[in-house]
Amino acid sequence: MLQMSEPPEAPVGVGPWEGPWPALESGDLPAHLDPELLAGGDRRNVLDRYRYWRHEAVVADLDTRRHGFHVAIENWGHDFNIGSVVRTANAFNAAAVHIVGRRRWNRRGAMVTDRYLHEHHHPDVAALLRWADGAGLPVLGVDNVPGSVPLERYAVPRDCVLLLGQEGPGLSAEAVRGCVDVLAITQHGSTRSLNAGAAAAIVMYHWALQHAADLRP
Repeated sequence: MLQMSEPPEAPVGVGPWEGPWPALESGDLPAHLDPELLAGGDRRNVLDRYRYWRHEAVVADLDTRRHGFHVAIENWGHDFNIGSVVRTANAFNAAAVHIVGRRRWNRRGAMVTDRYLHEHHHPDVAALLRWADGAGLPVLGVDNVPGSVPLERYAVPRDCVLLLGQEGPGLSAEAVRGCVDVLAITQHGSTRSLNAGAAAAIVMYHWALQHAADLRP
């Protein structure tokens, strides 16, 4: 019996820079470019515009156009979905990510995207609410609890904190009490709840539809 071999995976990113390196009129390498990446290739999962850029330069450029929403996640039991939420927060260029509860979380699912975000830690919900109040940001929960508001009919503020609970329990009672509103994603199937990572992606995209005039980078 003929055994079919799997096709080799295509390499991620780009190889070494071809041709003369970019140079300023002085002959120096532009400050945002990384000589090691130019020489060895850039295999990072970044947009083409950031190929060969230094990590610090990428973060600095993102900082010039961060969106107005923050993403906060309750982390009481080492939720494995946090990495997925963080990766989506990077995709939508969130202002920052806030971890509430346990400081440590499984970063594998973030696929290194957490390096391009600003991360803050709050020991409990009360600390997050104090921070948000001081920053003048309303806190909006994302959960399908009694009294929640359908997301599709909600005008999300440009500047806000989107607070998600951990997989399973959802938002804690303290978090629900501290939210201006709790938003629920209307579902049409048999399951009661969505995966926390999926719910985060939907609510961030809902924000972007209202406030990001051009979703393209």
